[in-house]
Amino acid sequence: MNKLVLIDGNSIANRAFYALPLLSNDKGVYTNAVYGFAMMLMNVLEREQPDHVLVAFDAGKTTFRHSQYKEYKGGRQKTPSELSEQFPFIRELLDAYSIPRYELVNYEADDIIGTLTKEAEKADLEVVVITGDRDLTQLASPKTTVFITKKGITDMEENTPASLKEKYDLTPEQIIDMKGLMGDSSDNIPGIPGVGEKTALKLLHQFGTVEEVLANADQISGKKLQEKVQDNKESAIMSKELATINTDSPLEIKITDTKYNGYDTEKVIPLLKELGFATLLKNLQGDVAEPDKALENIPFEIVPEITDAHLEDTMALYVELDNDNYHTAPFIGIAVHSKKGVYFANEEAVKQSPAFQTWLEDESKEKTVYDAKKTIVGLSKFDIAVAGITFDIMLASYLLNPSDTIDDFASVAISHDYDAVNTDESIYGKGAKRAIPAEEIVAEHLARKVTAVAELEKKMRTELENNEQLALFEDLELPLSKVLAKMEMYGVKVDIARLEDMKVELAGRLSELEKTIHEYAGSEFNINSPKQLGVILFENLGLPAEKKTKTGYSTSADVLEKLSGAHPIIESILMYRQLGKLQSTYIEGLLKVTHQDTQKVYTRFNQTLAQTGRLSSVDPNLQNIPIRLEEGRKIRQVFVPSEPGWKIFSADYSQVELRVLAHISGDENLQYAFQHDYDIHTKTAMDVFHVEQEEVDSLMRRQAKAVNFGIVYGISDYGLSQNLGITRKDARDFIDRYFASYPAVKEYMEEIVRSAKEKGYVETILHRRRYIPEITSRNFNVRGFAERTAMNTPIQGSAADIIKKAMILMSDRLIEEKLEARLLLQVHDELIFEAPEAEIAKLEEIVPDVMENAVKLAVPLKVDSAFGDTWYDAK
Repeated sequence: MNKLVLIDGNSIANRAFYALPLLSNDKGVYTNAVYGFAMMLMNVLEREQPDHVLVAFDAGKTTFRHSQYKEYKGGRQKTPSELSEQFPFIRELLDAYSIPRYELVNYEADDIIGTLTKEAEKADLEVVVITGDRDLTQLASPKTTVFITKKGITDMEENTPASLKEKYDLTPEQIIDMKGLMGDSSDNIPGIPGVGEKTALKLLHQFGTVEEVLANADQISGKKLQEKVQDNKESAIMSKELATINTDSPLEIKITDTKYNGYDTEKVIPLLKELGFATLLKNLQGDVAEPDKALENIPFEIVPEITDAHLEDTMALYVELDNDNYHTAPFIGIAVHSKKGVYFANEEAVKQSPAFQTWLEDESKEKTVYDAKKTIVGLSKFDIAVAGITFDIMLASYLLNPSDTIDDFASVAISHDYDAVNTDESIYGKGAKRAIPAEEIVAEHLARKVTAVAELEKKMRTELENNEQLALFEDLELPLSKVLAKMEMYGVKVDIARLEDMKVELAGRLSELEKTIHEYAGSEFNINSPKQLGVILFENLGLPAEKKTKTGYSTSADVLEKLSGAHPIIESILMYRQLGKLQSTYIEGLLKVTHQDTQKVYTRFNQTLAQTGRLSSVDPNLQNIPIRLEEGRKIRQVFVPSEPGWKIFSADYSQVELRVLAHISGDENLQYAFQHDYDIHTKTAMDVFHVEQEEVDSLMRRQAKAVNFGIVYGISDYGLSQNLGITRKDARDFIDRYFASYPAVKEYMEEIVRSAKEKGYVETILHRRRYIPEITSRNFNVRGFAERTAMNTPIQGSAADIIKKAMILMSDRLIEEKLEARLLLQVHDELIFEAPEAEIAKLEEIVPDVMENAVKLAVPLKVDSAFGDTWYDAK
C-alpha cells in the first residue's frame, strides 16, 4: 500500500521553536525552528519511506471559522519575530528537499490535511499525519495514524483508533465532541465553562455526543453541572463546529500533486551550509552520491624520491603536518600533482629528493597550495625556502566568503562544492584518539587533497576576478602570507629571567591583596569561588545583590563594577582578578610556550579568521596583552631583541580608522581637520561645542573622543550615554550635533546601509568583501547589529588592508636597503621590528615613509615611532 505523509507546518515550526534554544548561525540569522523542522523531516522521511508527502501551512490569521466566532484564536499572542522570520527558510528547506507545500486562503492547515486524508483513504493510501496539535487525532482511522510531537521534535506519540479507545475510551470522532464540551484555550474555543477533560469524558461515556448531552441535560448528575450545560448549549454546539476539521475544503491540489521521489543532495547541501547546520550536513554526507570513479579511485604513487620526471608540469602541492601548531608539529608527508600523476613522499623521501628541493626553491616554477604560510614554515624544517607560490586555496576561499568557517581542508573544499575529500578527523581521529594511520591511508588522503587543490584553483581564480578581488589576493593576501611566514619563523626573544621575576612580583602582589580582602571580609575564604564570594559580599557585608539563582549570587565583573565605591573590598577583588589573569594567562602562559633552546616565542598569525580582514595571533596571542593596566603594560618588558646591541623599534598608525572614515565619507570638515594636522578630538569638540581651540577643556575632548570612536562602530545614543555617564537625550543631542558638523559622515552611514541591503555585502577600499545577509532581517536586534556591521566593516577592513600593505612594502624595503632589521610583530595598527642600533636612524626615516604612503587617501596617514631596549620601552 502506498503511503502519504501530511505535515502540519505551522504546528511543527512552533514546536521546534519552543523546544530548542534560540540558535542563530554565524550570520546572526535565527535558525532553531528551521533546525528542529529539518530534524523532524529527516526523521520522518527515514522512518516512513513515503510515496507521497505534503506540508500544509496556515494561509493567514483569518479563516471561515472567524465568520462564525469572531474571537476564534483571539487569545493567542503575536508570533515572535524570531520565529516568523524563520518561515521563509522553512519553505526554502522544503523546496530544497523537493517536498510539496500548500496553503489555502480562508482555511487552516488542519483543513488541508483533513481533506487530503479523506481523499487518500478513498484511494486506498495509508496516511501518516505529523503535528503538534491534538485536534488532528479526530482524523485517526484504520488507514490514518496521527503522530503528535512530545517533548522534543523527533519524539512522537502514535495515535490510532485503538490508542484513543485505550486512553480516552472514545472514538476519533468523539474527540470533536470532547472539544465542544471542554473547549480549547489555545484556540480560544469556549466550550462549556467549568467543564474540563475529566467531566467531558464522563458525559461522553454516558451520552456519546455533544448533541445527546444537550438533549439529555436533565439526566446529568449534579445540579450545578446541569445548569452549566443548559445555559451554554449554543456555545457547546458552536465549539464543536469550530473544532471540526473541514474534510471537504476546496483544494486546488490532488493526491497526485503530493508524489515524492526523494531529494537531491546537491540542492540540500548548499542550504544546510548557509544555515550552518554542521551536524545535519555531516549526517547527510552518508547519503551523498559517491564521487565519480576518477575521484573515487584517485591514482597515486608512494615514491622513495621525487625526481624531475615526477615534477613535469606540476600544478599543485600539499604539505601535511601533525597538528595546527606547525612550528612544532611533526612532518607527515607531501603530495604533488602534475600532469603525469599524483605522488606522495614521506619525510625521508623529501630528504632524498634534491631535484624536488631545487624545484621548490625555484621562483619560476609556479605552485598552487593550500595554506601558503604553513607550506613555507613546514618545509623550512628541511632548510627549504619555498618560492613561486602563485595561488593559495585557503586564502582565496577566505576572500570569497570570510564568514565561512575554515576548520580543515575538507570544510573549504565542501564550501566550494567539491566533496571528494575526507575530513582530517575521519582519517586521524580526534583528541586523545588522534593517531597517524598506515602510510597508504595517509597517501590517499593527501592525494585527494592535492587533486582538489589543482582542480579548485581555476574556479576560485575566476570567482575572484568576477568579484574584482584578484588584485586583493595577488597583491595583498598572498604576498602577506609569505611575510607572515618569515615573521613566524623569526620568533620573538623573551627575557626569561625578567619573566620569572615578574612571576614572583605578581605572586607577592596577589598575596597582599588576598590578605586585604580577607581583612575587609572579616574571615578567610576562597576568593576564586563565586559561591563563597557571593556569601561574603551579599550576606556578610550586606551589599545590594542582583537576583539570586540556584547556584548562588552572581559575582561577575559587571556586577562588581556596579558596586564600585560601595565598599573598599570591591576594588581589591577587581584588582585581584586582573592580576590573577595576568599571572596565569600571560606570565605562566609565556613561560610554557617559550622555546627552551632559542628563548623565543613563535606566535602564529591567523590570516583567515576575522571577517574584517584583521590579523589575529595564537600560541601565544601577543595582540591581546592588556596595556590599560600598568602591570599588564610591563609584560612588554620581557620582549627583547634577539641579538646583542640591537633595539626594538615600534611604529604605530595614528587614528587610522578615523582617517579612513574621512576618506570614505568625503566629509570636507573631517578631511580639513586631518589635512591641517589638528588633534581630531579637539577639533571635533570645537565643532560640536562651537568653541575656539583654547576653550576646549578635558571633559569636552573626552566626550568628543568617545563620539569619534563610537561613530566608527555605529554607536547609539544609549551606548554613548553609558560610555559618558550622561542621559540618552544628551547623548542623542551630542550625536545630532556631531552629524551637523560632519554631514557627509551621516550620509555615508545611511548610504552604506542602503547599499548593503541592495547588494548583500559591503567592501573595503581594496574590495575586501563582507556578506551581511542578516541586514534584511525582520528582527530589530539582528538587523541593528547588521547595520552597525555594515557601517564599520569598510572602515575597520580598510585599516586592516592598509597595515597589511605596509607590511609587504616594508619587508621589500628592508631587503632593498640591505638592512639586517626584521619585522617581528603586527599588533592592530602597530608594527614592531628589531634592528641593530646603527640602523635605527634609517628605520626612523623609512618606516614612517613606507607606512604613510602604503595607500593613498584623501587625507594624510600619520605614523608615530619609538625605540628602546624592550617592547615596553619602544612606546
